[in-house]
Amino acid sequence: MLRRGKHKIFIGMAPGVGKTYRMLEEAHRLRQDGTDVVIGLLETHGRQDTAEKAIGLELIPRKTVNCSNIMLTEMDTDAVIARCPQLALVDELAHTNVPGSPHEKRYQDVEEILGAGIDVFSTVNIQHLESLNDLVARITGVVVRERVPDRLLEEADEVVVIDVTPETLENRLLEGKIYAPQKIDQARQNFFQRRNLIALRELALREVADSVEGDGIEQDTQTTYSTAHFCNIHERILVCVSTYPDAVQLIRRGARIAGYAHAPLYAVFVRDPDRFLSRSESMHLETCDRLCQEFGGTFIQETSSDIAQAIADVAKKYRITQIVIGESQHSRWKVFLRRSLTQQFLRLLKDIDIHIISTEKEVKG
Repeated sequence: MLRRGKHKIFIGMAPGVGKTYRMLEEAHRLRQDGTDVVIGLLETHGRQDTAEKAIGLELIPRKTVNCSNIMLTEMDTDAVIARCPQLALVDELAHTNVPGSPHEKRYQDVEEILGAGIDVFSTVNIQHLESLNDLVARITGVVVRERVPDRLLEEADEVVVIDVTPETLENRLLEGKIYAPQKIDQARQNFFQRRNLIALRELALREVADSVEGDGIEQDTQTTYSTAHFCNIHERILVCVSTYPDAVQLIRRGARIAGYAHAPLYAVFVRDPDRFLSRSESMHLETCDRLCQEFGGTFIQETSSDIAQAIADVAKKYRITQIVIGESQHSRWKVFLRRSLTQQFLRLLKDIDIHIISTEKEVKG
């Protein structure tokens, strides 16, 4: 039975970090050690350093495809398989092939090559992962059209994170090493804004660490950089606690959500300054505090007459990504006369998921 080829993915936070260059460097080392290497598809984007790095490696010619009387080129997958090297290099894994190609996406061509028993090195940027599409759009304001399934990272035999600082990437952009001079200003005003690069960088490191086994990750990095003041990347769960008995159930549900997401857990109670708590209510809150700590969480108490605003302030302070609340305890007429807490959250909190949990009252036997 023919063995499936091994897949190594070079992934980065943005164009220009050096994924293709690093892939070519490693291919040259393997070729010197006797590995039969070919370039199945290379995109230099006019970058001279990348083009020069490819010199000395065998290049499989592209095939020409007639698309509405326009002649375009694509990787010749059949020719790569017929050549049968030990290793094929395939750039830009998320690329969409021209209409009429055997496969819609380049990653499908790669899977065919792997199925033929040929090892593949490929490259991709973090923004092309399907599950991150909405998050990347929120970070950058750009909707990425070319996407690949997350399973490609999970199934890869090895993933290499090509990591540079945002400053380094900005310098490469200004030096014309990423885009042509006429495109530099536009890139700086859009995708290549500093806050975008910082967030995308941490997203790339976090996502790869979560998607593949630790011993399959290699990080080509220079320094670390914090995204603490720029964007919510890590999941953070906040449970809204009240004096109602269902608060205990909500904390347990929030703890499960936090466990699934490997996320920190927070719980918040907002005290009305015009109302004193009864002894039983105070004991109930102590129970909630203790339970939250048992789950490794942080219990927060605030005092405010505006509950929704106070919770929104806590969510912003702790960079919360998901909020857990119980279904409204108000009667229907009160909901009609006054905005429900959920409605207020939707108005105050943007880009935060809200879980409305239905809780059952205890039935006495």
